[in-house]
Amino acid sequence: MSLFQEPPEVLKPLMFYDGRKYTFEANRLRLPNGSEGDWSCVRHPGGAMAVPITNDGKFVLVKQYRFALKGRLLEFPAGTVEVHEEPGVTIRREIEEETGYRAHKWQKLGEFPLAPGYSDEIIYAFLAQELELLENPPEQDEDEDIETVLMTPEEFEQAILAGEPIDAKSICGFYMARAILQ
Repeated sequence: MSLFQEPPEVLKPLMFYDGRKYTFEANRLRLPNGSEGDWSCVRHPGGAMAVPITNDGKFVLVKQYRFALKGRLLEFPAGTVEVHEEPGVTIRREIEEETGYRAHKWQKLGEFPLAPGYSDEIIYAFLAQELELLENPPEQDEDEDIETVLMTPEEFEQAILAGEPIDAKSICGFYMARAILQ
């Protein structure tokens, strides 16, 4: 069954917030199984991520400060899909801004829900190859605090297994890409 084919019935809107990158809503709902209750959801336009790999087989990652977690996470470059923008366009811009690399070969890895218990965000994952280090990369966004990190697939997998702070989308993207790269 496809996602988004069984919407609940909205019995009563309870709250709505329009934020910078997402909206939040709380509603009294009737679910497809007939149960009723109050549920809330983060509505997000989606995100695009790249698993960039250099010609010598190293992953290009970013160590990025994340205010909600009060620390830095190791992640693959990613960004929020803008209104009326295709995810492929989003990630081509984001990889250059966040890492200073441009990819000349792209392959879609797939898409997946990020946190379906409370958000409708879908992540669109791409493999980025044939990388070129840009002489003059675009400026990072004002709120970005990012350091570029190169790791072999073995080093990154070891970091995952050791429990280093790595976000879920990057772990998922790593295993999606590894299936293709082996």
